Amino acid sequence: MPTLFLSHGSPLHALQAGDAGEAWAGLAAALPRPRAVLMISAHWETDLPQLSGHDAPETVHDFSGFPRELYSLRYHAPGDPVLAQRAAGLLHQAGSAASIDADRGLDHGAWVPLRWMYPQADVPVVQLSVQPSRGPRAHLAMGAALRPLADEGVLIIGSGHVTHNLGDWFRSRGGTQPLPYVVAFAEWLHQKLTAGEREAVLDYRTAQPDAVRAHPTEEHFLPLFVALGAAGIEAHARRVHRGHEGAALSMDAYRFDMHGTA
Repeated sequence: MPTLFLSHGSPLHALQAGDAGEAWAGLAAALPRPRAVLMISAHWETDLPQLSGHDAPETVHDFSGFPRELYSLRYHAPGDPVLAQRAAGLLHQAGSAASIDADRGLDHGAWVPLRWMYPQADVPVVQLSVQPSRGPRAHLAMGAALRPLADEGVLIIGSGHVTHNLGDWFRSRGGTQPLPYVVAFAEWLHQKLTAGEREAVLDYRTAQPDAVRAHPTEEHFLPLFVALGAAGIEAHARRVHRGHEGAALSMDAYRFDMHGTA
C-alpha cells in the first residue's frame, strides 16, 4: 500500500465534499481495498504515542459553532484492537514507548475524510496520536517503524494540513484567494517532496521563510512525517490534490509510493 497525507479542512467537509472530498473519494477508488486504516490525526495530541484500541470507536465531534446537522453525523467504522497492538509492538521494537487508549474515538481529522473515502464505514480504523513536543524527526522515525503495516494491507494516512494558521484564517474570513505565503509554502513543499529532499522538509521551520507563519504550531504538519517515514527512504511523492480553503489553509494532498510501485 502507498501512504497518504491529507489536508482535512473544515468539519463542514463532512456535509459537502467539495473538491477535496471528491479527491479523497477518487484516491480510495484508485487504491486496493485496505484491510484496515491507520489514521494519524492532528487532533489527537499526547506526550507519547498512543493508539486507539476500541473495537467500536465513537464518532467524536471535537468542534463547536457548526450547523446542528453536523453533530448528528456518525461514522460507525469498526476498530481493530489487534492492529493497535501490532502497531504498538512495532513502535516498542523501534525503541519508542507506546500505549493503547481503549476508549478513544475517531475525531474529525479521521472521520471526515474517511466518510468520503469509505462511505460504508466498513474498513476498520485505528488512530495514532501526534506528539508536538517531539518534532518532525521523531515522527519520521515513528513512520519508519510502522512501515511493515503497509505490506500487511494497512493504509497509513496522515491527516493534518499543508498550511494551518487559524489566526490568519479568521482574520481573512470571506477571502477566496490564498495569501501569498500560503502559496509559497505549499509550492516549496511540493518541490522538496517531489525532489526527495527530506532533510529540507524536516528542517522546514528554518529552511522556508514562511514556515513559522504557515504553522505557528506543528501538530497539523507532523502527520506528514509519519506518512513519509512509513513509505520508506526512496518513496516517490505525488501531489494528488491541490487547493485551498479560505485564505490561509492549503488543502493539498500527497500520495507516497514505495520505490518501484508508483
